Amino acid sequence: MKNSLRFTNAIKRFYTKMANSKFEYVKDFETQEKLLPNSWIVVRIDGKGFHKFSTKHNFNKPNDTRALGLMNRAAATVMNEYKDIVLSYGVSDEYSFVLRRQCPLYNRRKDKIMTYLNSLFTSSYVYFWNEYFHDVKLKYPPSFDSRIVLYPTDENLRDYLNWRQADCHINNLYNTTFWSLILKGGLTNCEAEQKLCGTDSAHKNEILFSEFGINYNNELDLFKKGTILLRKNIKHPLHEKSRQVIYPFHEDLIRDTFWDKNTNILPGQVSQEFDYSSVDRLPELVLKQLHLSDKVIRPDESKDVAKE
Repeated sequence: MKNSLRFTNAIKRFYTKMANSKFEYVKDFETQEKLLPNSWIVVRIDGKGFHKFSTKHNFNKPNDTRALGLMNRAAATVMNEYKDIVLSYGVSDEYSFVLRRQCPLYNRRKDKIMTYLNSLFTSSYVYFWNEYFHDVKLKYPPSFDSRIVLYPTDENLRDYLNWRQADCHINNLYNTTFWSLILKGGLTNCEAEQKLCGTDSAHKNEILFSEFGINYNNELDLFKKGTILLRKNIKHPLHEKSRQVIYPFHEDLIRDTFWDKNTNILPGQVSQEFDYSSVDRLPELVLKQLHLSDKVIRPDESKDVAKE
């Protein structure tokens, strides 16, 4: 037994010596790109081949609240792990994570930040699939690509977010009209594309209202504006102790009103107090973080629930 152990240790020493001498030179081929300091880091994650994926898994058209809820859940998981994220913005199969300017995460190594956030998001999407698609089996693994973009000024960052939200509106108006023409108007995909070719926003709104009685302004803000995830300190509905949660908002990012309310974002302060007493219903995403049943939905009901 002792001789066998000595032999094993000798083999280990031999290979350790070889690795540290003869073969170690291959490490010189590795490169490390560090992100510029004092700049906003945006990691944008985007679904690969999600048109096919959504078809295979029977997503509702033009918007599937289950799919959007799952995207938000995966993004919240990433935010809970990485406290340097001050804001996340999601629409469709895309999410952008904004890390504060002075973020020291992984010594600002680009490959580490990009791959770790992307892998956690993707694995979370798969992990929570059954919570949102109860009766739909995951037929094959989804995949997401990711990229990092640096923005040197607050104005650049705001313009980036404005661009993504404007894109959300444009795409959602098109998709809402396109699928109305198909599902309600009986057109084929090609016929719907031809009818919408060259139309502007006003024309699409007119088609929705005149042909299908749909007032686009009444569509859910979740669809029209996307989801903004912010880290907020709220009072627990039952015991009123302060809890930090990832809270979803569906608001206009482009106007100054949003930034006047959320003054912590640009200075890089990760969290802010939030009074949710004016809302009718706590978002499902928040309830899940608080480990509460969806029966606890209104702040004015929480005291009654606590007594029961």
